[in-house]
Amino acid sequence: MQTASTNICERMGRSQQLSEFKCGAMIGCHLCNKSIRDILLLNIPQSTVSGIVRKWKQLGTTATQPTNGL
Repeated sequence: MQTASTNICERMGRSQQLSEFKCGAMIGCHLCNKSIRDILLLNIPQSTVSGIVRKWKQLGTTATQPTNGL
């Protein structure tokens, strides 16, 4: 039996965003020199973890940026 915290990837659709807490947890792990593999223990896909860390390195934030509204 899976708990709510272990199956977040199954419930999360593409249009949903990660909570500020989960993004902060990923960045915190990254700053503590944890590898992507270690961060995957948060049950978040590798592509998401890599994207959040990359975004934080480039922009200094994990907040969603506005689009140009085409």
